[in-house]
Amino acid sequence: MTLFLIKLIMAHLIGDFILQPDCLCRRKYSTDFRERVGALALHSATQAVLSYIFLAWWSNWLIPTTIFACHFFIDWIKTNYGKDKLPAFIADQLAHYAVITGIWWLSVFNGAPITGSLLPNSFWLISTAYIAVLAPTSILIKLFIKYECWMPDDISTQGLPNAGKWIGYLERILILTFIFTDNIEGIGFLLAAKSVFRFGELNKAQDIKTTEYVLIGTLTSFAIAILIGFAVLWLNN
Repeated sequence: MTLFLIKLIMAHLIGDFILQPDCLCRRKYSTDFRERVGALALHSATQAVLSYIFLAWWSNWLIPTTIFACHFFIDWIKTNYGKDKLPAFIADQLAHYAVITGIWWLSVFNGAPITGSLLPNSFWLISTAYIAVLAPTSILIKLFIKYECWMPDDISTQGLPNAGKWIGYLERILILTFIFTDNIEGIGFLLAAKSVFRFGELNKAQDIKTTEYVLIGTLTSFAIAILIGFAVLWLNN
């Protein structure tokens, strides 16, 4: 029955981060009531459909209906607090996972059928981990740094557009791959290589803020990826 929970979490991550474009996210905060409700309904429907498809429990409409209603309600509350705020993001995600866990527990308690899959449980677990270290982790790190007011004022004028985001994606994918393939020493080489390229030119007094900003982002990124990687190994044993 653990696969039941993993599938619900994967559906949530894909729907909340991968299949939610920026234009839809902006519409959720629109001052136009109809546009806002429409965006929230479309996003919640996406979550419900994904959970229905992933679980493949075709006779059960209660779970996707519950996910639609709860997701709509939670996101409606979140949009009242404004976007790009760390406490609102964390509270929003905790609420969604509470609903997912509740659905899983009630389904198990009521004797839900064991969801079969042509793919092994480890595939679903590892795939969920890779999805989690991409956009969800990137957004969390960005909000964390912004919440602590650690972002330098001129950081947006430095470097290539979105380069930092993709560097973060690649480094976290590599970290998970090193952990899953039992090549932990590769994480040390990755950190050393990034230090040479990212910190080598930031050695002047006026670059202290930028250096600290990059260092905080890097260590946070590494820490989250490492924790997720070892958590997956523990769950997969």
